[in-house]
Amino acid sequence: MTVDRTAAAAAPPVKNTAVPAPPRRRRNWAPAFFLLPFFIPFILFTLVPVGYAFYQSLLKTERTGGTFGRKTTVFAGFEQYKEVLGDPEFLGSVGRVVLFGLVQIPLMLLLALTLALLLDSTVARLKRFFRIAYFVPYGIPGVIAALMWAFLYDPRLSPVVELLDKVGSAPDFLGSSMMLWSIGNIVTWTYTGYNMLIIYAALQAVPGDIYEAARMDGASEAKIAWRIKIPILRPALMLTGVFSIIGTLQLFTEPQVLRSISTSVTSTYTPNLAAYSLASSDNYSEAAAMSVTLALATFVLSFGFLKFTGRKAES
Repeated sequence: MTVDRTAAAAAPPVKNTAVPAPPRRRRNWAPAFFLLPFFIPFILFTLVPVGYAFYQSLLKTERTGGTFGRKTTVFAGFEQYKEVLGDPEFLGSVGRVVLFGLVQIPLMLLLALTLALLLDSTVARLKRFFRIAYFVPYGIPGVIAALMWAFLYDPRLSPVVELLDKVGSAPDFLGSSMMLWSIGNIVTWTYTGYNMLIIYAALQAVPGDIYEAARMDGASEAKIAWRIKIPILRPALMLTGVFSIIGTLQLFTEPQVLRSISTSVTSTYTPNLAAYSLASSDNYSEAAAMSVTLALATFVLSFGFLKFTGRKAES
């Protein structure tokens, strides 16, 4: 039998139609290693304390054998939370800081935004000096700042009160009707420069060509600030708003310092102060329940603020 070698050579080779197996993907663990410096402190100093506080809030200390009997710790479930949510003094302190936040936070952020816009304007001079000057109050420790303002509020020592008294208008800064706003003045003085710096840094990230194009179209500095700068600053304002909400619910240092010179500040003036007072009297379980409740309220309010402002931005 003869084979046609010419036809065999001319025939195309048979291709392998089998689909090759996809290469195995190697897991890249590099991002996880870069995130470890954040997650390790977050777990150790946030999640673990909150988890332990929640565990502690489920317990209750009882005495067996009368007043001088032995202390025993028993499981109480959510009984401590029922007592906290039914405590009128705690609910009053929550309402007080909510009122404080509704007034103080918008005023502080409006002042911080105004200062940032003034520093970013073309006519501003000595920008470095004023940036440092506005930020200096935040660098002063909270206790020192509260003591300084306590001196200015005290009618026996304050030159400001003495001057206002001579004019015929001397408000009682340490009275019950003025105390909340006296604390608000301290907080505003301390944190306005900090928030201003965040807003000003966001302004510096905007390309200057946008402003130049607007000026060439005949826009004034006021229109540029209102139509261009403020809309661009929405994420920075949201960030400072969340920080301010968290700080308001954690209000502690200023009322604690002013408590030593005024009877208007009680041991339950703010939720943090109420939890501290309970812990100081060895009522750790109820203090833990109050702290967990405050942490949940902080999360809910912060998340709600982000969702609300996010929807406003989309619309």
